Amino acid sequence: MISIDGLTVEFGNTILFKDISFAINEKDRIALMGKNGAGKSTLLKIIAGEKTPSRGKVTAPNDAVIAYLPQHLLTQDGRTVFEEASQAFAQVLEMEKEIEKLNHELSSRTDYESAEYYDLIERVSTLGEKFYSLEDVNFDAEVEKILLGLGFERDDFSRMTDEFSGGWRMRIELAKILLQKPDLILLDEPTNHLDIESVQWFEDFLINSAKAVIVISHDKAFVDRITTRTIEVTMGRIYDYKVNYSAYLQLRKERRGQQQKQFDEQQKFIADNQEFIERFKGTYSKTNQVQSRVRMLEKLTAVEVDEEDNSALRLKFPPSPRSGNYPLVIEDLSKSYDEHIVYKDASFIIERGGRVAFVGKNGEGKSTMVKCIMGQTDYKGTLTLGHNTMIGYFAQNEASLLDENITVFETIDDVAKGDIRTKIKDLLGAFMFGGDSWNKKVKVLSGGERTRLAMIKLLLEPVNLLILDEPTNHLDMRTKDILKSALQDYDGTMILVSHDRDFLDGIVNKVYEFGGKKVREHLGGINSFLEKKKLDNLREIERKNTKN
Repeated sequence: MISIDGLTVEFGNTILFKDISFAINEKDRIALMGKNGAGKSTLLKIIAGEKTPSRGKVTAPNDAVIAYLPQHLLTQDGRTVFEEASQAFAQVLEMEKEIEKLNHELSSRTDYESAEYYDLIERVSTLGEKFYSLEDVNFDAEVEKILLGLGFERDDFSRMTDEFSGGWRMRIELAKILLQKPDLILLDEPTNHLDIESVQWFEDFLINSAKAVIVISHDKAFVDRITTRTIEVTMGRIYDYKVNYSAYLQLRKERRGQQQKQFDEQQKFIADNQEFIERFKGTYSKTNQVQSRVRMLEKLTAVEVDEEDNSALRLKFPPSPRSGNYPLVIEDLSKSYDEHIVYKDASFIIERGGRVAFVGKNGEGKSTMVKCIMGQTDYKGTLTLGHNTMIGYFAQNEASLLDENITVFETIDDVAKGDIRTKIKDLLGAFMFGGDSWNKKVKVLSGGERTRLAMIKLLLEPVNLLILDEPTNHLDMRTKDILKSALQDYDGTMILVSHDRDFLDGIVNKVYEFGGKKVREHLGGINSFLEKKKLDNLREIERKNTKN
């Protein structure tokens, strides 16, 4: 059992949460819920040992393995997929090498009676006892099983990690975690980059094989299926429900209703007594009663009603400067990594005012095409940016590229130019960064808050070709809707990489499908494309590699 006792986190005068305690038991599958900025990711990092609380402690058995998958990843380059996944066993493999080294040293020495020789024997004995007590595991077979489950092909095993998109690199990190068979798995938005088959496999793994899990996710269906307990972080405290997400929502609604009723009754009680005090405070015969009621009101503990997330992001892209008729022309574009062909002879033209979606299975080249457009990778063929094309680019990992050691205000002040510098606080306020947030360091922000901050930077300069690669990954449903509304009003040209059908519906008027080493053009919106493909949602594209 892992216990969290009296955790308190303070930033200056701001208390994120105070004196929270709960226990994590084997087979617990916990959803960690709460509005953006409530402290969910901070709590995970403290349990993972990556952050230190202001007060309180996390207690776990000495041999407990706690594995943490953060929102933003920095997978090491320079290894193959198989080699990187095998790093899960690095400690065991290093132990084996150390034992071999010590045995070789023992066999080459002749000072059998020396203290150093006896020390060597002691170290070999201790390490050997620890190593041979481990479960006998075929490491290569385990790595292969997990990688295949997460959607990799055997041909991918020998490819370098830097050949893969952010979503696939995240799967490598996830594979390393699952291979450790940890006592507790901490997951922060794990399904953002998984296709439907991998999500289903992952759900089965967590339900049937994981020992204990805590997950933060905006994916309601995923959370509902895998969790049996919900812990809500709100207003600096927690509420612990032994139910899944859907049942928690109902219980939360009932709890808040009871709180509101108690609050209303208390307010009436206070008003009645204050009226009595005001009415009789100068009356000699009522002096004792008046003083008694004054003391009673002073000692009264106020009933609090849990906050509801009524914050509203106000988002509007600036008018776009006029570009040429064809902001982007691509002719016979091919991209490969050594022998691996991503796509071949892709050709398409995006006209001024065009609103296009790049869709398809992870790893088929959507983000790679964006990198070609941005000049971040080489390619064969012709790629031409039209007259006066000014690109605004939001990368998949944009939020993780922010400087963690400066404040929210400094992040925007460093890039703002001209008159907008006088309106930085208004701009931050429009993105739900109130005055108490301006001096927060970026490193303490949640994933959703970082994404909003990165979005502000995108708005600071007028652009006429907006390229957004999975912009909704860390946004809650409300913020997604506000971003969608702003994009619908945007008057420039737009490329969206997304697997979210509801988000794309009503925004795009053309779809480019990536798959089978080709890029196919489909006229019409996202629903028209799915109807043609006889699919219900974009997740199914990832399951069916359609050819028509």
